[in-house]
Amino acid sequence: MLEKFGIEGIYIVHAKKGYEKHEQRINNLFDQLGLKYEFVTDGDPSKFSSDLLNKYFSPDIRNIFTDGSISCTLNHFYCYERVVKNKNKFALIFENDPFFLGNFLQKIEKVATEANNLEKGFLISLENTTLKFPSFWKAKKNKYLYKANFSRCAGAYLIDLKGAELMLQSLKSDKCREIIDWFHNKLIDNKVIRVYWAHPPLVEQGSHNGLLNAGISAKKKGFIRRFRWNAQKIYKMYFVRLFKYN
Repeated sequence: MLEKFGIEGIYIVHAKKGYEKHEQRINNLFDQLGLKYEFVTDGDPSKFSSDLLNKYFSPDIRNIFTDGSISCTLNHFYCYERVVKNKNKFALIFENDPFFLGNFLQKIEKVATEANNLEKGFLISLENTTLKFPSFWKAKKNKYLYKANFSRCAGAYLIDLKGAELMLQSLKSDKCREIIDWFHNKLIDNKVIRVYWAHPPLVEQGSHNGLLNAGISAKKKGFIRRFRWNAQKIYKMYFVRLFKYN
């Protein structure tokens, strides 16, 4: 369905066990939209070995982060390897808790169309997890992508083939010592890849908006978290942006 817009792969960063409800929800959501997708679970901690981890990470990585965080980051790397292997022009990468904001198919087609005009080697943030948005004064009608200096977490993004290649190449000389969100920002700071924000955002993470329990933190779903999230979102999306000029 999305192939005609260059989106030739959809990959879901997932866990082998403990997230069966998340998996069923994604199956229902994506199947309803007619999307072809693949769960990526190869980075399960049960498969960890020194040789495997040393291929991607610094030797002390397990002293810094939990196995769950490392597994999540490793599955993102495996997604990039699939993008390169399959020679996907563009690919969508999600963590396993996406909630679509509005008509996802219509919005992602516009994002992909605009992405065709970008220089190769980029990542497009599709989510609102950090509640960071482009300045109200820079937003333009019928424009969906805005150059940014950092990513907005790694729950939902579009990446091009060159971007995936560049990130994998960077791991050969500079092993990862971060979780995936920080890894992206390091590469952005080092000008390895470029990042753009899609606005308005297309996706919200259920582990942040209060509709799902967080996978690798203690955050629980519930009314209070949902209320706080919506209050902050309204404040930062519709008020704070008026006083942001860059």
